[in-house]
Amino acid sequence: MAGRLLHTSALVLALVLSPSSYGRANRANLASHVYLGTAPLLPWFTVLVAFASLVVIRIVVVTAESYGLSQYALETVVRVLVLELIPLTAALFVAVRLTLPAGVELAGMRARGELDAQRARGLDPLVTEVVPRVCAGMFSVVTLAVVSCVISLVLTYLVVHGLTHTAFDGYTRKVGQVFNPSVALIFALKTLFFSLAVSLIPMVTGVQEPSSGEVRATPELQGLVRMFLLILLIEVASLIGNYY
Repeated sequence: MAGRLLHTSALVLALVLSPSSYGRANRANLASHVYLGTAPLLPWFTVLVAFASLVVIRIVVVTAESYGLSQYALETVVRVLVLELIPLTAALFVAVRLTLPAGVELAGMRARGELDAQRARGLDPLVTEVVPRVCAGMFSVVTLAVVSCVISLVLTYLVVHGLTHTAFDGYTRKVGQVFNPSVALIFALKTLFFSLAVSLIPMVTGVQEPSSGEVRATPELQGLVRMFLLILLIEVASLIGNYY
């Protein structure tokens, strides 16, 4: 089963990277999935992250001041909130609201024979149905993570320094010290792999035919378990890269 999952995931990823998947016949369908997968989620997630960020920032700043460690408050906020929490939260939010339901939708299409009907008409369901949903999930995770990180950095500046521009140079210098080249690379790779994990696994699980005699859990449960395991591995690997 794991071998089939890896094989199908590799095939879908190759199609995502192939220019032929973005031809004129599939372009409108792809654009529709990308837009509908991101636009409805962005306002709600942005508001949620803004409120949560304010709470976390205030807790860290007050705690650091009480222990006489105010000089470490900014670095702690950036590392905990921007580097770790926001990309993980964005990935889980997109999974729950977008990719897991899309995987269940694909499983329903497979069970009703709609994917086989497309093959009979000479179409490839991986290109027409799976690739647009995978691209939508990946684009949504990256967009939500980037926008939320920017908002959190702005809120951090306002909470720590207030409405003044005099501290901007020092603030950007400290943030740049946190985001050194290796940390920035790990952050980018982690966000990318999170987007792949929450997009590929539910779709591949939903579209795969069960093996003969195999007792399957629901596609939603299978995709959820596999996705969480992979996300956990990615997060552990990023922590090791950042702090060891």
